[in-house]
Amino acid sequence: LWREYPHTTLAASGEAVGLPPGQMGNSEVGHLTIGSGRILFQDLMRVNEAVRDGTLSENPALLGAFERARARGGDVHLLGLVSTGGVHSHIGHLRALLELSRRLGMEERTWIHVFTDGRDVSPTSAVRDLTQLPAERIATVVGRYYAMDRDRRWDRTERALAAIVAGEGQRANDPIGAVQASYDAGLTDEFVEPVVLSGRPRLTRKDTAIFFNFRPDRGRQLSQKLVAAGFDLTTMTSYGEELVVPVAFGEQRVANTLAETLAAAGARQLHVAETEKYAHVTYFFNGGVEQEWEGERRILVPSPRDVPSYDHKPEMSAREVAAGFAAEIGNGYRFAVLNFANPDMVGHTGSIPAVVAAVEVTDECLGVVVGATQAAGGVCLVTADHGNAEQMLEADGVSPHTAHTTNPVPLVLTAAGRTLQPGGTLADLAPTALALLGLRSPGEMTGRNLAESADPKASIR
Repeated sequence: LWREYPHTTLAASGEAVGLPPGQMGNSEVGHLTIGSGRILFQDLMRVNEAVRDGTLSENPALLGAFERARARGGDVHLLGLVSTGGVHSHIGHLRALLELSRRLGMEERTWIHVFTDGRDVSPTSAVRDLTQLPAERIATVVGRYYAMDRDRRWDRTERALAAIVAGEGQRANDPIGAVQASYDAGLTDEFVEPVVLSGRPRLTRKDTAIFFNFRPDRGRQLSQKLVAAGFDLTTMTSYGEELVVPVAFGEQRVANTLAETLAAAGARQLHVAETEKYAHVTYFFNGGVEQEWEGERRILVPSPRDVPSYDHKPEMSAREVAAGFAAEIGNGYRFAVLNFANPDMVGHTGSIPAVVAAVEVTDECLGVVVGATQAAGGVCLVTADHGNAEQMLEADGVSPHTAHTTNPVPLVLTAAGRTLQPGGTLADLAPTALALLGLRSPGEMTGRNLAESADPKASIR
């Protein structure tokens, strides 16, 4: 495709997607930017600004959580990913909450439940990050593999929950020592088994919990379990309409997204992914809207559940995703969005042989998708929402690189007689797709059409 069709690269990180300069992109931000056709002020930036200008300490939802705990004679428990990655959370936000607890006189009644990262940062960065926190306030340490599952592997979620509310897990006196012991056992940060620190309290129903992840998708399962069990929970952002809890930073309405514009034009649209990326081609792509638009059809292919991590099955469900798309695309759709999860999900494992296999399968399945689209009379915009699999080693050339990157992503247009303009961003994809369909971009879209044609009236009908 790169050899035969017009191609360019797109900025997919930092300010180009509404993040701080130099901040790597991620799937949530990428799909939101692609689907909205504009650069949005992302949740990381919203919380950063609240910390910077002091309004975090005035946030009604956060103050309410502390006051309810105080009124009941309970404690405040801070749950979330302790990481500098800025993908799901940021350690700076946790430190700001600890400072808030100090100002409110709740410092000695505030506890931290640490979820270790190892995917969006170095696999062994937790021992460094934990030095930034008061060790005596840490109640549990749990790898994100357990605490932040999003694929309905409820057994993992239950293990994290049991550590937090029942004190079930490996016992330790020192959080850093517990993580180091995990390394010695061959388990890096992502896979740290639940650890309960001796002498620390568990979460009870007179307490309040604050889940400080700003990205919702990997906070939902544990939050649902906590609320269902009757615990008082506040979340940093909205984790979904079905979770009715106080929210510190409410949703921003994104009007006239690509999906909404297509629906208004009466154009049928198809959204396809396996479980790991299904929320991204639906909820995030549609601007944070859960429900389907008129004329929108969704295909969910289950991700594999019979492996502990995807380096054991690098093909994931890509072939089923491609087959489902190919069987459906000829049924009168004007637009489709499809995500292959493999390069990202397998890239996070740090296994080079597995990533090679994942990319080979993705390439094979991309051929199926492009062929089916062309047979239906359409063209493809082939791109990525962020980098990952293209860099598998750290700068030392030895250590595995498991995080996203700030590299530009490729864009290929499978249409003859057109050129793609350079200097684009993910925000330009929606206006480009609408132009190819002969539809006008709504005024809210600030991106531009990158696909120029020798015939300015040409469109893909």
